[in-house]
Amino acid sequence: MEEIPSGPLTLSGYLARPLRSDGEVLRDPRPAVVICHGLPAAPGGASTAGRSYHVLADRLAAEMGWSALVLNYRGCGLSEGDFSLLGWVEDVRAAVEHVSVRTRTRGIWVAGFGTGGAMGIRAAADTPAVAGVVSVGAPADFTEWAANAERLLRHSRETGIVRRDSFPADLKTWSDQFASFSTPDASDRLAPRPLMVVHGSDDELVPSLDARAIADAHGAADLRIIAAGGHRLRYDPRCISLVLGWLDRHGHDTAPEQLAEVT
Repeated sequence: MEEIPSGPLTLSGYLARPLRSDGEVLRDPRPAVVICHGLPAAPGGASTAGRSYHVLADRLAAEMGWSALVLNYRGCGLSEGDFSLLGWVEDVRAAVEHVSVRTRTRGIWVAGFGTGGAMGIRAAADTPAVAGVVSVGAPADFTEWAANAERLLRHSRETGIVRRDSFPADLKTWSDQFASFSTPDASDRLAPRPLMVVHGSDDELVPSLDARAIADAHGAADLRIIAAGGHRLRYDPRCISLVLGWLDRHGHDTAPEQLAEVT
């Protein structure tokens, strides 16, 4: 398990590294990716959040020779803290910094799924060290969460991403983060760094129009709508093939100024 500092908190993560045939870690500079999971849905789901992405991380390391870090945000897995939207954004930025320290990078990328897609775009927009982003099934905004803050807080306690009875100190301040969050605005600020937006045409939680809004705001995003695809595209081999192929193509094109940020 990786221990990742994020402000006063210590987060957990799973780091897959490319290996030589003798089992030693490859030491030459290689691309790296931070993988961001979505909001846990099932009761108690915080304890296993991100675990299903370990296979993807291992595949990136074994097949593409990348380092891949699966992040557990605050409140998830063994990470300290409680869920807040902007807190999760800061956690992604902390994970990017952690990867830059722990690996010899040749460009750091972010790949986010569901809520993690929005977190990845927002964090990358304010982090020049990020070379580009893959966003899968991300919402354009969180206004519905803001309008139902008390219900979201109950859900957060049930899943375990909010652990302390005293959190949040102020419900309105906590919910205002959802009301003001705009993934298209962050996508606009991310440009001209590359962005791929993937969405299922039959996503039952986030309409595919959100993907189009995010892609349009960027101006040059690679938008892919997967026919008959649902929300949990991490289990769809078509999606994973797109993600791996896009990262493989772009991972060789990291700009010199981006390399300077992470070396």
